[in-house]
Amino acid sequence: MKIGIPTEIKPLEGRVGLVPEACAALVQKGHQVLLQSGAGVASGYPDQSYAELGVTLVGSATEIYQASDLVVKVKEPYGDEPEMLRAGQLLFCFLHLAADESLTRRLLDSGVTGIAFETVEEQGRLPILAPMSDIAGRLAVQNGTTLLHHQQGGKGLLLGGLPAAEPGHVVILGGGQAGGNAAELAAAMGARVTVFERLRDRMGELRRFGRNVTALYPYKDAVSEAVANADLLIGAVLIPATKAPRIVDRSQISLMSPGSVVVDISVDQGGCIETTRPTTYEDPTYKVDGVTHFCVTNMPGAVPRSASQALSASMMPYLLRLVEEDWQNDQQLWGAVNLAKGELVHPVLRDQYL
Repeated sequence: MKIGIPTEIKPLEGRVGLVPEACAALVQKGHQVLLQSGAGVASGYPDQSYAELGVTLVGSATEIYQASDLVVKVKEPYGDEPEMLRAGQLLFCFLHLAADESLTRRLLDSGVTGIAFETVEEQGRLPILAPMSDIAGRLAVQNGTTLLHHQQGGKGLLLGGLPAAEPGHVVILGGGQAGGNAAELAAAMGARVTVFERLRDRMGELRRFGRNVTALYPYKDAVSEAVANADLLIGAVLIPATKAPRIVDRSQISLMSPGSVVVDISVDQGGCIETTRPTTYEDPTYKVDGVTHFCVTNMPGAVPRSASQALSASMMPYLLRLVEEDWQNDQQLWGAVNLAKGELVHPVLRDQYL
């Protein structure tokens, strides 16, 4: 099989579909791996690190898409990439189609078979999405901390506090992979942390991050009170393949004090906060009612070396099965197919769009 890895073109996206070692594993199994020249540079992998492992370097994205049986990339097709795809071709990447009807229609028109990282499920887990959620949760706190600085338009708060100065209050919607990582880092910094989570067992796990962590059921009044008193509000709600549910509305955001910060990790799936709208690292923030919003749709792209290494490692067990002729018989892979041959396949997307 010919496996193509194009350069990511989403603004300031530095990740690469596969690190050199992952490509080598495919080459050793007899597959031809094509890499667009320069695709790995932002992740710290020059072309030579691929070429010396048997990867074929290609000059343009057009050549990658024309020659490949399987395209492996990180983010959803962007710009004119959907029109480069074709019927009979496999696409393996993040898609997040529930939040983007236009992209969905363009991919349907291409006839490509699209398998989404975020819909690969195994034993109730999302193994390929998980490491990116780990990163996004931590970056949410890191970015939120910086945006609280006075020079960034924030309220001038040191999130962890210090003697004679009270700590900041971090409110997290959702205690899963991303929310849990955000809670752990915020707690370690010394902030006062409130996490809203529905599962009691998970609440217990979150509380173990420290005495400064409170885990609560997301009753509407409890969420409203916490949001109004939050210095940093993090949205981290995910339902696989579908839009994130709206947990916080604009009226609740308007009660936050000026200079507070919102980071919505679930923006890829439409966001769980009404005032969320997608941004890029070129222009990452905007304000609503005096509250700074950071809603970048490719947050892990800020740390491409770490993210690319983690993504390749989590993806490889499934990619090695996807390159087999009978991959359609693989329950996890077929369950992750979003669309194929011009038709929506994933039941959640079918319910949404048909």
